[in-house]
Amino acid sequence: MDMPVGGFDAQLGVRAEEISAERVELRLPVTQALHQVFGIVHGGVYCALVESAASIGAATWLGDEGRVVGVANQTDFLKAVSGGELIAVGTAVHRGYSQQLWQVHITDGDGQLVARGQVRLQNLRPGGGRRS
Repeated sequence: MDMPVGGFDAQLGVRAEEISAERVELRLPVTQALHQVFGIVHGGVYCALVESAASIGAATWLGDEGRVVGVANQTDFLKAVSGGELIAVGTAVHRGYSQQLWQVHITDGDGQLVARGQVRLQNLRPGGGRRS
């Protein structure tokens, strides 16, 4: 697929390799612009990849029934990376009427797990119980 994504992801340089309601794969070349002061990828980059993969997958699954918003992002940093490519793969853990939970694993170009996370998302459906 290899398609660009928009917004903040575009600013980072994220590209979508696969997008479906079952699986999302995002790729990001590591540049010095993504480093923190000690020359390794900034933790916020991993959080952003986790959030994006989960949100894209959740929104794809919900489709035209509404939209999704992330309500919690928990990301673990496992290994420092300073170059190469990051590959984020998101899959659904739970998809319910009002919420979804997606997990995301981020590997480096050698396939080593460098970060993992999960995002809980709220499904916002038109007229979905909002009070006036």
